[in-house]
Amino acid sequence: MTDTDVMESTETNDFEKTNNNDTKDQGVLYLGIDLGTSRTSVTASNGERVTISSWVGYPKDVVSRKLLQKDVLFGDEALEKRLSLNLYRPLAQGVLKYNEDGEEDYEGNLKAAKDLIRQAIRQAKPRKDELVYAVIGCPAEASIHNREAILEAARESVDSVMLCSEPFSVAYGLDMLDDVLVIDIGAGTTDLCRMHGTMPDESDQITLTFAGDCIDTRLSELLKERYPEAQFTTQMVKSIKERFGAVGELLDACVVDLPVNGKPTPFDITNEIREACHTIVPPIVEGLGKLVSSFDPEFQHKLKNRVLLAGGGSQIKGLDKAITAEMHRMLGSGNVIRTEEPMYGGANGALKIAHDMPAEYWEQLK
Repeated sequence: MTDTDVMESTETNDFEKTNNNDTKDQGVLYLGIDLGTSRTSVTASNGERVTISSWVGYPKDVVSRKLLQKDVLFGDEALEKRLSLNLYRPLAQGVLKYNEDGEEDYEGNLKAAKDLIRQAIRQAKPRKDELVYAVIGCPAEASIHNREAILEAARESVDSVMLCSEPFSVAYGLDMLDDVLVIDIGAGTTDLCRMHGTMPDESDQITLTFAGDCIDTRLSELLKERYPEAQFTTQMVKSIKERFGAVGELLDACVVDLPVNGKPTPFDITNEIREACHTIVPPIVEGLGKLVSSFDPEFQHKLKNRVLLAGGGSQIKGLDKAITAEMHRMLGSGNVIRTEEPMYGGANGALKIAHDMPAEYWEQLK
């Protein structure tokens, strides 16, 4: 795979050519964007950082428009007012929703994605006289169609844009470019990447659908099986996971109130939380095993003992230890390190990539 396979780009505005690295940043705002299924994070060269939930809502009718006094709502506000909105979560499994049979509202999701990107950039506070150059992270194995869809969604809001692999951007941001395995757990996908001192190619990356949404689905199934009388929504389950998510035998008791016939009722869901969160561990280690076993045998032990756990899903308590234990069981050894900034790791790395691209490279994107 070539560099352009890992980073794809487009540009809509020209800018004056310069070969002086000291001046290439003048008049340009660089953005690193982690466009996620659940959350979208942005870091900017002006120091701004923001994370918003990847929800976009439009008033259903004239009554809701009068009530809300807005044409579009974003994030938690959109979720809170969802009964009055046509609500979109435009990304699924880390890419723009699309169904060749027409079952998905592709045009609606594309519009929502454009508005979401525009809102994220707006919150980065670009000046009117600045050009905006962005690097956007996408799943390691995103198809050409989905890459083009993300580029199309971004074109209206930026002057130049590149795509890069999400786990690659995490590693790049931490300068961990050699002998490391990256696990980037999002809501829609878990991306694995093998870094060995060069640009990763297709054989170095794996995308799994065992991620945050998978945990939510499994937890919902377990709750329905054990407590069929309890009422809950997917969003309620997601909130429970984000608050109590953990794996391991030392898990504290998890008791939550769920309505039964309209009355809040306490339920002990400790075992269900543990089982649901552990769902993603075996497939992640299986994927790591594929990346290790297909690598140079002389260096396999280095990869196994330098595993970087990143992304929103990495915040599940005990997950690093659970993956380490499963690696020892399946692969003989392993050591997992949790990143310090799970919500901004991908965006930070994407911003660093944007900064490190020479002026000549940006000019070639015309």
